[in-house]
Amino acid sequence: MTRYVYRFGGGITDGEAGNKNLLGGKGANLAEMASIGLPVPPGFTISTEMCARYYAEGESFPDSLREEVAQGLAHIEAITGKRFGDAADPLLVSVRSGARVSMPGMMDTVLNLGLNDDTVQGLAAVSDDPRFAWDSYRRFIQMYSDVVLGLDHGRFEEALEIAKEDKGVHLDTELEADDWRRLTGEYKSLVEELWGRPFPQDVHEQLWGAVGAVFGSWHSDRAKTYRRLNAILHDWGTAVNVQAMVFGNMGDTSATGVAFTRNPSTGERAYYGEYLINAQGEDVVAGIRTPQYLTRSAREAAGAKAASMEESMPDVFAELARVFDQLEAHYRDMLDIEFSVERGNLFMHQTRSGKRTAKAALRIAVDMAAEGLITEEEAVLRVDPSALDQLLHPTLDPSAPRNVIAKGLPASPGAASGAAVFDADTAEKRAGLGERVILVRVETSPEDIHGMHAAQGILTARGGMTSHAAVVARGMGRPCVSGSSAVSIDYKLRLMRVGGVEVREGETITIDGSTGEVMLGAVPTVQPELVGDFGTLMLWADKVRRLRVRTNAETPLDCRTAREFGAEGIGLCRTEHMFFDAARISAVRQMILAENEAGRRTALAKLLPEQRGDFVEIFRIMAGLPVTIRLLDPPLHEFLPHSEEEFAEVAAAAGVPVETLRRRANELHEFNPMLGHRGCRLGITYPEIYEMQARAIFEAAALVAGEGGEAPIPEIMVPLVATRAELTIIKALIDAAAEAVFGEQGRRLDYLVGTMIELPRAALRAADIAQDAEFFSFGTNDLTQTTLGVSRDDAARFLSHYVEKGIFERDPFVSIDEEGVGELIALAATRGRAARPGLKLGICGEHGGDPTSIAFCEKTGLDYVSASPYRVPIARLAAAQAALRHRQASEALGL
Repeated sequence: MTRYVYRFGGGITDGEAGNKNLLGGKGANLAEMASIGLPVPPGFTISTEMCARYYAEGESFPDSLREEVAQGLAHIEAITGKRFGDAADPLLVSVRSGARVSMPGMMDTVLNLGLNDDTVQGLAAVSDDPRFAWDSYRRFIQMYSDVVLGLDHGRFEEALEIAKEDKGVHLDTELEADDWRRLTGEYKSLVEELWGRPFPQDVHEQLWGAVGAVFGSWHSDRAKTYRRLNAILHDWGTAVNVQAMVFGNMGDTSATGVAFTRNPSTGERAYYGEYLINAQGEDVVAGIRTPQYLTRSAREAAGAKAASMEESMPDVFAELARVFDQLEAHYRDMLDIEFSVERGNLFMHQTRSGKRTAKAALRIAVDMAAEGLITEEEAVLRVDPSALDQLLHPTLDPSAPRNVIAKGLPASPGAASGAAVFDADTAEKRAGLGERVILVRVETSPEDIHGMHAAQGILTARGGMTSHAAVVARGMGRPCVSGSSAVSIDYKLRLMRVGGVEVREGETITIDGSTGEVMLGAVPTVQPELVGDFGTLMLWADKVRRLRVRTNAETPLDCRTAREFGAEGIGLCRTEHMFFDAARISAVRQMILAENEAGRRTALAKLLPEQRGDFVEIFRIMAGLPVTIRLLDPPLHEFLPHSEEEFAEVAAAAGVPVETLRRRANELHEFNPMLGHRGCRLGITYPEIYEMQARAIFEAAALVAGEGGEAPIPEIMVPLVATRAELTIIKALIDAAAEAVFGEQGRRLDYLVGTMIELPRAALRAADIAQDAEFFSFGTNDLTQTTLGVSRDDAARFLSHYVEKGIFERDPFVSIDEEGVGELIALAATRGRAARPGLKLGICGEHGGDPTSIAFCEKTGLDYVSASPYRVPIARLAAAQAALRHRQASEALGL
């Protein structure tokens, strides 16, 4: 019989940290903490395998699970000395989710489970604190009604606010036992009104309702969105953790908190976190009350008055600090920790690898290597390559004027400007139209995840440094200012007020998540300086990677940027982008609309010096490095005039009537231009176009080589080849142009001629094509389109549904479809190198900057990847990680 329940605590530990796939991250780490002697409340974990079975069997539980859960409850009862449902001394439990990877705030939790009209009396008596007991009962009803019963959370919040108004107080902590008793009665009436039944009094019914709700939250919209954004598989499922309650709301000697063993924003080696006295864990992360700082130094740095935990609970803080150090040494990582203090006793609820910004990840990895906790190679593996994107973009110009209207907590670093919007749906809608937006909320909730992802930054009026907004924003790399209490938000009027200033929806604001400042209008930015920890980690990465990293670039600015980021050449220079320049588009159109070769050559003669000048600049910047130049690829209709003015301009320049041009434009019309007269087909029918481009390349290369520096290494790439015959014809044309220029210049240069593999036929006939091609560059954008029969421009309408339903593991235009497109690449690589040993292989589509695709390129044995300039560092780090993991896998197999 399959086992589904695993115990922890009280000297019994059925799992450990390596069981994350089975027990989820939370369950595995609870078991691990218990096994190393930390104060963990006892409990048990229902495995992820049960989650899969729960859905497979129509959302029902087998009798065998009920027996195992009864044994799990008996385990907790034996250790605590309390009984579940006992009216005199009740055992209360928490029921929490726990996926194999952290999904903060995305799934559900129920606290204080086991309270009813009888057990609340027993809790009041045994604790000698009726206020605490009734506060816990009202919390349980409110949370259970929301999570399990699906009732309107706002109705309960409204009742709480009215109770505080009637009492004339502002804080929950100012309400007394009788206030909580009355509010509990109101909550029960609300349940009966909204649900049509009394609130469940059977504690076992409560427990199974909560377990089902936690499993159910795996398929909530917010959880699905988070998994889609973070490439988490939908079939993994979540575990459920049932654990004895520890109460942080038992008065002034009790507390709850969230902490990190190092600063998750900067990476500084300093304890970082927040706590609340007389509170439960949800109060901290939900932003209901603004929490206090963990350490005295953090409080002083923020200018806060409320005592830190270090000052108000020095003995417990000292114990907590020892736990931090023990956990870091054990896990060899920066950790995120949840804890409670019950009447002066510390308990650990959770630990996991802490979410961190890219800046923090770099510093922590480098520092831990320097401290001897991890090796340099482990440090390389610790930083998510995609997270580097946070560091590669501009920050606010420190010298620029700024109109600061408010200040909050610097919850997630970085800066952003955009239109203020006040709900997640509006943020997603306006961002989808290309607008930059800042999501402004009183506080965010997991339901806001889609809007947070769409926004450039997040601003909240409430919440602390470990609130939902802060944690999720740091994980996404979004700037965030939280707890800006001066900001008042009116959702109905769609505006926010700060003192006498009003900001209406759509007006621009700027936030600086590094300082906590909120500014009116847009503030200029400056380019980042990538030095220090970034340079150190990149140096370590470059030592271990095998794949070379080039860039996709055709402008001098992009080329310089890529070189600064460590590009080792150009893998794709798109010459058509040069043709769209306003100064030469008229000549391009003359060439396209010419009725004969003579007319085309006349126009091309005007373009030759322009193209030569383009290549001279690129060759100078990339001196000594390979530069792969793709000959003209797109269908000619993309260059055609559209307006009356444009037709008239071309007609005047060409000296032909407008009607002649219109007729010619109609002749060039295609029904499916992306599969029409483009790529090498242009070179076959209009060879003079490729002749001009080849001549421009060789003349530019000869000129730069003659300047005395390192000679450029041109690699001329023929696009959209399907047959060897096409390449044979065009290669002869290119070689003839090279010989002509070399003869004129009295100088010879090394160069290569190769092709883009972007059609399935080309991949299948790679051995033939390699007879003429000296390199293959896989154009994975078009290869994906032509293999799947899917238009990249139209796929957004349905591909997300394919990913959600598991048809594709990931969007195939983001990460290579290894089973289809990947198999073609691997086949072409094998056949190509069999025909031409040493054939150079690379990819130059958008996949060249995707870490998952780069891992595939390493496994397949390609020589290089090519990425956009700002993704070059991402590709360098991803290539190093791919090499290390490939080596580890080989060693594990004894290879």
